[in-house]
Amino acid sequence: MSIMGIDLSTQSCTVEVRSEDGFAVLATARRPLPSTRPPVSEQDVRDWWDALVACMGDLASAGASLDGVRAVSVSGQCHGLVPLDASGRAIRPVKLWNDTTGSPQMEQLLERFGPSYWIEHTGSRPTAAFTIAKLAWLAEHEPDTIARIRHILLPHDYMTYRLTGEFVTDRSEASGTGWFDSVGNDYDYGLLSDCFGDLLDFRSVLPRVGAPEDAAGVLRADVARELGLTAGIPVGVGGGDQHMSAVGLGITPGDVVVSLGTSGVVYTTWTSPVRDLSGWVNGVADAAGGWLPLVCTLNCTKVTNWMARMLGVSVRQLDELAAEGDMRRAPVMAAYLDGERSPSLPLARGAVAGIGNDTGREDLALMAFAGVVHGMMRGFDALSHCGISLDGELVLCGGGAHAATYRQLFADYTGKLALIPDADEATARGACVQAWNLLHDGRSLREAAKELRPAVRSATEPIDSAPAWLEMKERYLEVAAFACAYRPSFPGENEIPDVNSQEATNDDDER
Repeated sequence: MSIMGIDLSTQSCTVEVRSEDGFAVLATARRPLPSTRPPVSEQDVRDWWDALVACMGDLASAGASLDGVRAVSVSGQCHGLVPLDASGRAIRPVKLWNDTTGSPQMEQLLERFGPSYWIEHTGSRPTAAFTIAKLAWLAEHEPDTIARIRHILLPHDYMTYRLTGEFVTDRSEASGTGWFDSVGNDYDYGLLSDCFGDLLDFRSVLPRVGAPEDAAGVLRADVARELGLTAGIPVGVGGGDQHMSAVGLGITPGDVVVSLGTSGVVYTTWTSPVRDLSGWVNGVADAAGGWLPLVCTLNCTKVTNWMARMLGVSVRQLDELAAEGDMRRAPVMAAYLDGERSPSLPLARGAVAGIGNDTGREDLALMAFAGVVHGMMRGFDALSHCGISLDGELVLCGGGAHAATYRQLFADYTGKLALIPDADEATARGACVQAWNLLHDGRSLREAAKELRPAVRSATEPIDSAPAWLEMKERYLEVAAFACAYRPSFPGENEIPDVNSQEATNDDDER
């Protein structure tokens, strides 16, 4: 007998099948999704479903025993707005998390109510990535679309809907909309009314919010035939990608996870709500009943992919080149290639300083890796200034974790062992944990995640002679400030909030 986890990311659809007894991987399949190019980043829901169907065909062709699957759960990219009509059909392509066209509308809402309004109501200062920015853009530019909307779902909610026919989300995904109160575990209808008036009947348009241990519904018979599964098996409520990754990794409070993918994310799990009035830390709910304070950067592995193309090498060769570079000699880069989310600079561009006649290819390679890491290290600072203890383990995951340079830089800058868990697909693994838990009554999802925590595959030790984060930080902030000043006409681009300043530090009362 087995369970199945589905991960719908920005780049691909991945399906993982694990044994119910022992939790070993039995089969995996992945199909790519059409690439996007911000600031307009959209995908068609039909491509998502076709990719899932193709994955199931690949599994069947490889001899996977799909009729033995007893439960399914879905994780997915956060924030995207899926507008459905009365028949449950998508009205238009989905604006994804990295679609920044709603930046002007989000800035107007922030100016209208003030950042603290959002943080107090939802736990986060919303950016152009949040679903509310997509809705505000539609309201201004596509009133005909708004008139046809009867349901608003998030990407993983849509896949769950296709599997079950139920309109259900979970608190982790709902936290990324910009209109959900994770403390009260309900939508903030007053906030929606403040922002949009009677634009939509939000009480009927938004999906119900399921608990972590709930089943969203059961697999429909027609879908079971299409996918080669058994009709009537339970389907979990699912969760957001980083949130499900935390479940898959089985982390506990104090552990810090660095997720290196299309975006860069630094997060931990916490037992109480986090309210960061500086706006850096998103105080979102996790997928297991607690909270997942996180800092998300927009530019991660895409930066090193870009540099590899520029130098005419593979990403692996770029990693090897970077190992020959000197951190104290290499140029410094603010890697805002597609704007930035933390800090919120959707129209910013990257900046480089320190290039000389002695700069070699190896230094440029190291610069690209370090530019990503430096941006994410500010996330560590932001979490610490919210009073969150980061004294646990350092866990790296995502495609970028395969690069030795990323692992070494994070080990050097934190002074911790950089651990790589035995979980190549942490997000899909988390969905499998939730599916497994549906079949084992009496334990919470958090308990299940801890019980099924993966083993450590490798550990990278910090190098004593390597420069520390504090040594590099001042140089990086100077370059980042220049990048912000590059487009001073855009609100917020003339400065980067310093998370180490007194103004960015929350008092105990504010927490």
